[in-house]
Amino acid sequence: MRKIREILRLHYEQKLGQRQIARGASVSQSTVHEYLQRAQAAGIEWPLPEEWDEERLEAALFPSGSTAARSAKHALPDFAHIREQLEQHRELTKELLWEEYRAQHPEGYCYSRFCKLYRRWKKQQDVVLRQEHTPGEKLFVDWAGATIAIHHADGTITQAPLFVSALGVSSYTYAEAAPNQQMGHWLKVQRNALEFYGGCPKLLIPDNTKTGVTKACRYEPDLNPTYQEFAAHYRIAVLPTRPRKPRDKAKVESAVQVVQRWIVMRLRGRRFFSIADANQAIRELLEQLNQRPFRKRREESRRSLFEKLDRPALQPLPAERYDLSQWAQARVNIDYHIAFDANWYSVPYSLTGELVDVRATPATIEIFHRGKRVASHLRNRGRHHNITQNEHRPKSHRAHLEWTPSRMVRWASATGPHTAQLVERILDDKPHPEMGYRACLGLIRLATKYTAARMEAACERALLTGAIGYRRVKSILENSLDAQPVSPPPEIRTPIDHENLRGPEYFQ
Repeated sequence: MRKIREILRLHYEQKLGQRQIARGASVSQSTVHEYLQRAQAAGIEWPLPEEWDEERLEAALFPSGSTAARSAKHALPDFAHIREQLEQHRELTKELLWEEYRAQHPEGYCYSRFCKLYRRWKKQQDVVLRQEHTPGEKLFVDWAGATIAIHHADGTITQAPLFVSALGVSSYTYAEAAPNQQMGHWLKVQRNALEFYGGCPKLLIPDNTKTGVTKACRYEPDLNPTYQEFAAHYRIAVLPTRPRKPRDKAKVESAVQVVQRWIVMRLRGRRFFSIADANQAIRELLEQLNQRPFRKRREESRRSLFEKLDRPALQPLPAERYDLSQWAQARVNIDYHIAFDANWYSVPYSLTGELVDVRATPATIEIFHRGKRVASHLRNRGRHHNITQNEHRPKSHRAHLEWTPSRMVRWASATGPHTAQLVERILDDKPHPEMGYRACLGLIRLATKYTAARMEAACERALLTGAIGYRRVKSILENSLDAQPVSPPPEIRTPIDHENLRGPEYFQ
C-alpha cells in the first residue's frame, strides 16, 4: 500500500508521467498504469481522506480480491488442531492430515498451498519474547555438543565434554573441558566459572540435565539436593529452563556455537595428553575470544562490557570455596549398613529399613535421617569394604564380637586347665575358629549354671573319652557323670609278628 500511495502522490500532486512515476516508485510502468486505472474506476482522489487506512484503500482498489474475499475462496484448515496432532503423534505426517482435510473439503487447497498456509500460521504463533537482561543477574550454563579428544599413554582416546557459560548482559564467556558430565565435575566447572568471573550472579540458568534437576517440570522443577547445597553456598538461585525450550537459554546456546567455531575448530589439529593441557589451550583462546570486538559494535567487546556492566553488579564470592559434595538417598539394609559407591557404611541399628540421605565429600561420608546427622565415616576409596562403627551395633552383636578366640581361652583357663584344653580342642578341630564360637559360648553359659569344679571335672571326662563338644559336656553335667570315676581306656595289644602267620595278602 505504501507504493500505491506514492504512485497516487506522484500522479496527482507532482503531475509526472507514468514512465517517471515507475522510475521514482521502483515499479514497472504496467503496474503504474494498472493502479491509476483502478484508482480512477474507484473514484479515488488525492489527497486521500485522513480516516482511510491501508485496509480501506485495498478494499477500494481491489474489491473482488480483498483479503476477506480471498480467504473465503476455500475452507481454511484447523491449524491449531493440526499442530496439536503433530505434537501428540510423532509418526504423523502433514500429508496424511492434508488427505483428511481434503476428504472433508474436496474443493480445498492443494498440498503445497496447505503446507505453506500452515507454515505461515505457525510463524505467527511462534513469536519470540525478546529477553531483557539485568547486569550481574543471570549466568547461563550448558554442556557443548563438541568434545576434546584426550590421548592416553596406553593408546586409548577419550572424549572430554566441554562446559560453557555466559553472562546475560555482556555475554562474557567461560569454557572448560572436564573428564565427564557427572555431578562432581558439573559442580567443579561451575565453581571454576564463578571464580573466573570473580563474583556470583543472582540466578543460574541450566537446562534440565539429570545432574542438576531430579525431576523436570515446566512450573516446579525438583532440584538435585547436591545442586541446591552448591547454590546455597554461593547465595545463588537456580532457575532451570522449561523442558525442550532452548530459547530460554539463548545466550549460552549462542556462546556454545561461538566456542565450538572459534576455539574447538582452532584446536582440531592439536593432540592433548591430559585434561589440564587441553584447558590451558582453551584458556589462551578464550582470552582472545572475550577481547575480540563485536562485529556490529567495533568499539565494544565481551571483556569491555563485562568490566563496565556485569562485574560491578556481581555478588562477592564467599570466603571459602565450596567443598564438592554429592547427595544421594539410600535404604538401610537389615545389617544396619547402607550401600554407597560400592562400599557399605554402618548407621545405628535402630534405623534398619529407613530411608536416609547420604552426603559424600572427597574425604567423608555423612548420613542424615530427617535432617539430623546420625553417622559419619572416613570415605573408603576401595570397593566392597565394610566400614562399621561398633556403637552402631546392638548390644547382642557387640557382646558376640567381643568373644574372640584368645578371650575364650583366657576365660577357660580361669575355670581350669581341662576346660581351657577343651576350648582349644573345639577351636582347633574346626576349619575356621569362628565355626567353634557357638560351642565355646555354650560352655561359657554352662559355667553360669554349674560350679567351676563340676565344669572342670566334666571337661576332663570329655577329653578322656573323646567327647569333644558342647552337647556332650552338657550331657555329662545333666547326668552327673562328672562325679563318677573315669575307667582307663582298654590296653591296645600290638599284633604278633610271626613267619607262620598269614596276613591279609594271603587271601587276596
